[in-house]
Amino acid sequence: MSFVVTTEKLTKKYSDCAVVQDLDLRVPEGCVYGFLGPNGSGKTTTMKMLLSLVHPSSGHVQILGSPMTRATRRELLGRIGSLIESPPGYSHLTGWENMRIVQRLLGLDDRQIDTAVQLVRMRKQMSKKVREFSLGMKQRLGIAMALARQPKLLILDEPTNGLDPAGIEEMRHLWKHLADNGVTVMVSSHLLDEIDKTVTMLGILSHGRMIFQGTRDQLFSAATPDVLIDCTDPHRAHDCLSKRYGSTLENRTVVRLPDADDVAVSRAVADVVGAGVGVYGVRREQQSLEDVFMNLTGGGYL
Repeated sequence: MSFVVTTEKLTKKYSDCAVVQDLDLRVPEGCVYGFLGPNGSGKTTTMKMLLSLVHPSSGHVQILGSPMTRATRRELLGRIGSLIESPPGYSHLTGWENMRIVQRLLGLDDRQIDTAVQLVRMRKQMSKKVREFSLGMKQRLGIAMALARQPKLLILDEPTNGLDPAGIEEMRHLWKHLADNGVTVMVSSHLLDEIDKTVTMLGILSHGRMIFQGTRDQLFSAATPDVLIDCTDPHRAHDCLSKRYGSTLENRTVVRLPDADDVAVSRAVADVVGAGVGVYGVRREQQSLEDVFMNLTGGGYL
């Protein structure tokens, strides 16, 4: 597997406080990489270090096969598009005027500017001054600026802020389209349902450390959903299971077994049946990405 972004023990400390600690990122080429974590987990600081906007305290960053150093920074940043924190743009200028500034700074042609604007579906609004833009329109303009140079890597920090549901869906399709055409997209977002529909790889931070990195299927296979047992006498079943399995009463017919593997479930069912309780059914609770995320991070907020 070819990686567009790799880091080795990437660390950022402010005084004695480690915001990011020993981070080993692996972002494969041509994927949509979802970068998740509670508020304050170090996502934005990490993205800034990848872009050489923040200097690491220790560790190494490699982008597109080259180390990010003072000597390579200019060349590498020419192949990276980014939108970090507030969207860019001069408020007293129109959208087109802002894009022309980008064009002159980067030496781009008209086709590159027009293509970027078309990709974010902003052509009809570009004659307005940016101060008249909604937050969602400013986000789109910022993404157009990032796309204008036709980057190989696109780094987006909360790019769907201010977008309505239709706009979010368009961004989802855009990320997939870019990845299908060889652009690697690294995106952080608090909208877990949207990330779940889009990403091919996930990285989850907590307190500055990577606690999971891999595919969605790998994440869900590592999680152990609770088991629900439908039965004729849940109170008796709970009395039978609570000490050994930590069961709880879910409702009038259901007992919940937390973190039980298949062997524990089979034993629990045998114990319930042995206690004279009829069992209607046994099922694992369905989990969303948000459920797994909350479990991994101890309920931290995005």
